[in-house]
Amino acid sequence: MRIPARITRIHLPLLAIALATGACRDAAPRATLTVSAAASLRDVLAEAEQRFERDNPGVDVRTNFGASGALAAQIQQGAPVDVFISAAEGPMRRLEEAGLIDARSRRVLAGNELVLIAPAADSGRVSRWEDLATPAVRQLSVGAPASVPAGEYAEDVFRTLGIRDTVMRKAVLAQDVRQVLAHVSAGEVDAGVVYRTDVPAAKGRVRVVAGAPAGSHRPSLYPVAVTAVTRQVEQARAYVAFLLGPQGRELLRARGFRVD
Repeated sequence: MRIPARITRIHLPLLAIALATGACRDAAPRATLTVSAAASLRDVLAEAEQRFERDNPGVDVRTNFGASGALAAQIQQGAPVDVFISAAEGPMRRLEEAGLIDARSRRVLAGNELVLIAPAADSGRVSRWEDLATPAVRQLSVGAPASVPAGEYAEDVFRTLGIRDTVMRKAVLAQDVRQVLAHVSAGEVDAGVVYRTDVPAAKGRVRVVAGAPAGSHRPSLYPVAVTAVTRQVEQARAYVAFLLGPQGRELLRARGFRVD
């Protein structure tokens, strides 16, 4: 029997809607994993996110970058974060003492090296750390020590060299190391202090003057942990395991981080 064209036109769209609705019900929902991480990890975690999502198609990773102290404060204020990666032990310790991370999941992810940088076009004004205290240097940029670990470490170095008070009076305080890098790249300041792993992001616009003298600051370590408030426990643990595993270590090492 031939189906009238009028009935076909009415029912085929309804059939398509029914099939689409059924497909949506059958598809597994994707989990969104929220990661708060130190700004100096921006490039390496962008690669890690792609690889992890490729191997875990049911998970979307969303990473919020910033100063470690500020990110820890957000978690203390109730931000829904699943994984926290700090550029120093202090912010992680404060969260652990507050019961806001799973202490059993806490590990050291990597280490880094603090360096003094200057604009690439300025080849002679700054040749060593002590030059920061001379009149030749009018301004420098460092992360705000209260919230940026690299700024804390920089202050350690200045104090060790006996130039802390003079140098900090010239300091333009930045919200994270990438802002320091931007200030130096643009020639807005005469020098800055970042991690060695940040330098490639400047694309040749800065030069490394010197690494921090041995023993002049606390070790630059990146602890990682699953938060105590996560609702994505399985996925959060899998992401941390990925970063600590062979693929994550390979990515970190390729970007210049120290990995055991």
